[in-house]
Amino acid sequence: MERTVAIDSGDGDAEGLAAVAAIDAAELKALGATVRMVPPPAGAPAGDNVVATLTGTGKGRILLISHMDTVFRRGDVARVRPHWEGNNYFGPGAGDDKSGAVTAICALQALKAIGFHDFARVDVLLNASEEMGSPGSKDLIRAMSKESDLVLNLERGVPSDRILVARKGGGTLTMEFTGRAAHSGLEPEKGRNAVLEASRVALELGKLADLKLQTTVTVTILQGGERINIVPVHAELKADVRAYTQAEWDRVGRAAAELAAHPGIDGVTITSNLVQLFPPWGRSAAEDAIVAQAQRIYAELGRSLRTTEVGSSADISFAVQDGTPGLDGFAMEGADAHTDQDHADFNTLTPRAYLLARMVMETGHDPNGK
Repeated sequence: MERTVAIDSGDGDAEGLAAVAAIDAAELKALGATVRMVPPPAGAPAGDNVVATLTGTGKGRILLISHMDTVFRRGDVARVRPHWEGNNYFGPGAGDDKSGAVTAICALQALKAIGFHDFARVDVLLNASEEMGSPGSKDLIRAMSKESDLVLNLERGVPSDRILVARKGGGTLTMEFTGRAAHSGLEPEKGRNAVLEASRVALELGKLADLKLQTTVTVTILQGGERINIVPVHAELKADVRAYTQAEWDRVGRAAAELAAHPGIDGVTITSNLVQLFPPWGRSAAEDAIVAQAQRIYAELGRSLRTTEVGSSADISFAVQDGTPGLDGFAMEGADAHTDQDHADFNTLTPRAYLLARMVMETGHDPNGK
């Protein structure tokens, strides 16, 4: 953990991602895994994905997913200064999600130590572009998931003793506004103010959220204008959109398009484009059986494993898209993702690694759970 968190590896940082990949790959090779680097498709951001494969003598095929990229930028490691506070390790990406690779490696080290090989295959996929919606890996994730019996996504565990059974779909709404320029002091009435229209629409977008269904529409970027003495002719607005169902996602898209079709300022034109980065992931009957299995295993430690749903999005949404069952939040617990207080709780590493190792053992021996 200390070695990988000490490296700036923001999405698109090919040098930093390669350095993290080299550390994780060496650990996986030491376990006997065959490791290959999978480059992103043409047009995707830089950063190779790591795929490590362990082969055994059993039947079950298990895919473990984590990601190496973070939301932080080059220089943030030096600014934040990774450090320990008790058994919590703080640093850019410590909890989200460099803890995922650490948990996977520790679980696989335990299996190697006891000589367990009763699985057909265990694949470890370390994604290089998750924080951007996995443009460099989502096709790889889906392809590998189709060839697996179980997918466990190693995003950080949720305190205390929780795993994830549903995530919102997430993406970005972009609206562009075009008005008419004019001298802001001499003839402002001749202008059509794109910034004012964007501000009005931003307030309207907030009304598209649905508290009961937990749909959120959050304007995060609003910019426009070029000079203080010119009525703004251009403005752009971006909003983060999250929803637990595709129906809700589609509703927000239609409503945004309707706002664009009816500007409040005559002479301003608006375009609207809602791009889904991650599809929604909802709980299914197949996941219920895996939850019961995980809870039974966790009880072996005298602990109670609970389930939860979160508004953030992750690779599990791609992994289960074609029918392979999966769960999320299997890494050691952590908190404060995407902030300078991002951290991993090493008090939870042992129980989480135990849970992961036992899930691999049971599914590897009998993927049908009989």
